[in-house]
Amino acid sequence: MNPIRNSRKLTFPLTLLFSVLLFSVLFPLLGTPLNASANSPIPQFSTDDEQNTMQVFNFASPSVVYVTNETLVRDRWTLRLHTVPKGAGSGFIWDEQGHVVTNFHVIEEARKITITLQDRSEWSAELVGTAPEKDLAVLKIDAPRELLKPLAAGNSATLAVGRKVLAIGNPFGLDTTLTTGVVSALGREIDAAGNRTIRNVIQTDAAINPGNSGGPLLDSSGRLIGVNTAIYSPSGASVGIGFAIPVDTVKKIVPELIAHGRLVRPILGIESAPDQWASRYDFEGVAVLRTAPGMPAEKAGLRGVYRGSRGGWQLGDVIVGLDGSPISNYDDLMNALENHRPGDQVRLDYLRDGKALQTSITLAAP
Repeated sequence: MNPIRNSRKLTFPLTLLFSVLLFSVLFPLLGTPLNASANSPIPQFSTDDEQNTMQVFNFASPSVVYVTNETLVRDRWTLRLHTVPKGAGSGFIWDEQGHVVTNFHVIEEARKITITLQDRSEWSAELVGTAPEKDLAVLKIDAPRELLKPLAAGNSATLAVGRKVLAIGNPFGLDTTLTTGVVSALGREIDAAGNRTIRNVIQTDAAINPGNSGGPLLDSSGRLIGVNTAIYSPSGASVGIGFAIPVDTVKKIVPELIAHGRLVRPILGIESAPDQWASRYDFEGVAVLRTAPGMPAEKAGLRGVYRGSRGGWQLGDVIVGLDGSPISNYDDLMNALENHRPGDQVRLDYLRDGKALQTSITLAAP
């Protein structure tokens, strides 16, 4: 007898038996994940930060509105006027009287403005007031009070770089979109209408795209800390550099727009020369072109452009400071005046024939 041949005959049945047993054990497990049993539910976890984000969104999103506007155009063939869509943006409910805050550039040149609330109801809006130099506008809708959920205003003066922020808006017409980020920088300046600048602007990396303009920037408590207004982007889409008008500015301007339809800024009673004169005559400040009769500047003895002894025009007084704020151009002067009210007495610093002078002046109502 050959022992090798007999061992082979014995090995084959044992191998077959082992394979059958192994298959019977593994087959029921083929459709089961390795890290969980078939009947175990997949756990749902969220971090504290995610919980906060969801809570703020659910709380604030009913306050955010969709702003669309139409303008008039004339048909080139029939010469008839008709309305066409001009643009869209975002806004938010300011109070229970139906006032809505948005950017000025969102409703600029609009013939008809429509506000869409979160329940998708549409309301025709009345233009209450505008501040183009601050890129802010106030609208009003006659919606039921139960649909009007104002945002609570926070405090932008206490913000710090790194604080979490949330932006809600309607980018590209996609309503009620949320993006998150942080305060990237404070004290920025951006351009506004009329060669003005908006100062102390908040910079954020929360994605702000076309259509987000006019929407709220919120803190982690759901309070309004800014109005999203602009982005820096070569392509026109968000690259992580967005800007928001600080809520401290908004809280000061919106009540004036509701009450008066415009900013109520005190005046000196001067007509200023163009800023180009500064480079022509090599000075920094605001040159007085002429003073208005009976107004504060004339009463304080300020002098405008005058004819010299040889008959040529001579530069008059140049305003270089107002109540401690340095004045380099017209924008500086307007921003300094916005910090005061009619009737305030301020110190005015000016140059006359190169000599530094100072006077006290009482600001007048516009």
